Amino acid sequence: MQAFVLPDFYLPHPARLNPHEQHARDHSNAWAKQMGMLDAPGPSGEPVWDLEKLSKHDYALMCAYTHPDCDSTALDLVTDWYVWVFFFDDHFLESFKYDRDLAGAQEYLDRLELFMTEPGETPPEPTNPAEAGLADLWARTIPHMSDGWRRRFVASTHNLMVESMWELDNINRHRIANPIEYIEMRRRVGGAPWSANLVEYACGAEVPDRLAGLRPLQVLRDTFADAVHLRNDLFSYQREVAEEGENSNAVLVLEKFLDVPTQRAGDLVGELLTSRLHQFEHTALTELPVLYAEHAVTPPEQLAVALYAKGLQDWQSGGHEWHARSSRYTKITPRAEGPAAVLAPGLPTLFGQYAHLPLGRQPGHLPIPPLHMPYQPRTSPHLGRARQQTVRWGRDMGMLDPVPGTGVHGLWTEQALAGFDFPHCAAMIHADATPEELEVSSNWLTWGTYGDDLFPVQFGRTRDFLGAKAANARLSLFMPLAGEPVPEPVNPLERGLADLWRRTAGPMTPAARARFRQAVEDMTASWVWELANQIQNRVPDPVDYVEMRRATFGSDMTMSLCRLAHAGLVPDDVYEHRVIQQLEHAAQDYACFTNDLFSYQKEIEYEDEIHNLVFVLERFLGCDRYAARDLVARLMGERMRQFEHIVSVELPAMCDQLGLDEPVRRRLTAYADQLKDWMSGILRWHEECVRYSPASMPLRSPGMSVHAPALLPLPSGLGTSAVRVLELLTTR
Repeated sequence: MQAFVLPDFYLPHPARLNPHEQHARDHSNAWAKQMGMLDAPGPSGEPVWDLEKLSKHDYALMCAYTHPDCDSTALDLVTDWYVWVFFFDDHFLESFKYDRDLAGAQEYLDRLELFMTEPGETPPEPTNPAEAGLADLWARTIPHMSDGWRRRFVASTHNLMVESMWELDNINRHRIANPIEYIEMRRRVGGAPWSANLVEYACGAEVPDRLAGLRPLQVLRDTFADAVHLRNDLFSYQREVAEEGENSNAVLVLEKFLDVPTQRAGDLVGELLTSRLHQFEHTALTELPVLYAEHAVTPPEQLAVALYAKGLQDWQSGGHEWHARSSRYTKITPRAEGPAAVLAPGLPTLFGQYAHLPLGRQPGHLPIPPLHMPYQPRTSPHLGRARQQTVRWGRDMGMLDPVPGTGVHGLWTEQALAGFDFPHCAAMIHADATPEELEVSSNWLTWGTYGDDLFPVQFGRTRDFLGAKAANARLSLFMPLAGEPVPEPVNPLERGLADLWRRTAGPMTPAARARFRQAVEDMTASWVWELANQIQNRVPDPVDYVEMRRATFGSDMTMSLCRLAHAGLVPDDVYEHRVIQQLEHAAQDYACFTNDLFSYQKEIEYEDEIHNLVFVLERFLGCDRYAARDLVARLMGERMRQFEHIVSVELPAMCDQLGLDEPVRRRLTAYADQLKDWMSGILRWHEECVRYSPASMPLRSPGMSVHAPALLPLPSGLGTSAVRVLELLTTR
């Protein structure tokens, strides 16, 4: 019996079929036989695949639908790649997932990596069909593509192979991932970023390497990946979960996390799929033109990006059609005919996302539920000195001066800056810092909050998006990587950044300096992202919000300060490992969601803010604020438990796998301890900060937001204080 009825799907573009379909089918069947895929036995002795099974799945039909415009040669190669990746998935499943052979699985994957050779390298002799297929495909593909594309393709192929161990580990632990972890890891193990690379090959248009890492291109890739994976999870739930007992499926993840019936979980996955497609369209239509102008993208480069975006769009439409036809998946429930039936499923989500009304809301105080925090904060003994220095530094940088062109006599006062008490937060998140290091950390928190408070005041009331972009672009000039001259600062934000960069980045290695600059740039770019959403009255979807929240909170920047003590001791690529990334993201989310819980009334009722996870979940799930609050608290608990598991199990296993020596292991353990301080310190700072207490709320004036030009917007960053609110109300 089918576990649930598939939801209606948002399908704005019709699927088209490549005319070379039959040629690709004949070719791929012969190729699979030549590679030994139709004879490879599983643990039972029976073949994993035979010609009948391969024919039923019909990967040639999938590729003909997902790549409708490429020529016969390209379609043959792309189809062979998909035959290989599905064979790998099924062969890995048969060989290791059922008998839980972790050691054998790791050995299998390590050897498979050897067949993705660098130019001039010779691969080993293949010993199984997966190795033979990868060796053949690598030799046929790589000569046609650039080194930049090859590096991206190696990374995505590595992820979909190696991260299969994550799925296997969850099966062994009978563990279902939390929703945030699932979305992140599904991108790595699910293969859609890998598919996006093949779209570049099939379209004959590579994304320019200088643009591939920029946010609009990353969003196109990630929203494409999420939509592909969510669609696959809807169609494959019956086979993977109900019949095969797998636990890596978005429907199952939401079913268990939200404690809802399977049908409700399936409908929510359908809504999230639609929301991801809307994000794709929004990025392609509104962000790419800005990127072209901002980075002087040439017409040939613009054409390449446009063909790539069109290729991803074709893949979505064709992939849906193949899922509906393939014997591998559940069949779709028939629906009404006609254009209205096709477009209607996406409209409520689209209208809801852009239907925020900038009107005063009065939800009242939101009590904080119990939060899982296993660590106790520590406090630096140098706190008193840092408090005095921070107020003096803010005054010297001009942060207490009037903001030109806004009518604001002073964004902050000295009394307000002292009341924010950023040094108290810094003293807990960097408890072992020297006096000088604690001052630098306190000043970075001050600077980041000042910028976050400044942008809505300076650019929000007038909807000056271009002014905000220009101001943000200038900030990079004050973070030279190799001693380049910097311009004269013209405002407190530039003056503070120039001073902090000199004091912080000077002793760094070139690689560490580049990473730290990127972290600062990500944070400042997120101010512009928030402003754009406010101007458009756009409430971000949950995935977009969580990923950008880490930047708006300055998480990467403050964590980079934690890494300063490890400079040159921990290899750079270790920090890029999945285990460290998951460790950091779990900690970041816990801290960001802490802020969202404590600041809910201030932001929603008194600032008409939309960037708050409680509010985002209210809108997406259609629930009240108490239910959304409890889900946020539950997410925090799940992220903390994931953090604890990584520290106790996955981090030591990663060190063993990479063969790290004892000094590096000690440094990584110390880094994990710093993240414990980081989370516990941020929670304690919020608990003791006066601006979040119910008693401070009557001092505020509801509706004072960037949406109401007649009213002065309140600062909304980390350090907004009731002291500042009182000053505003008594001087207006």
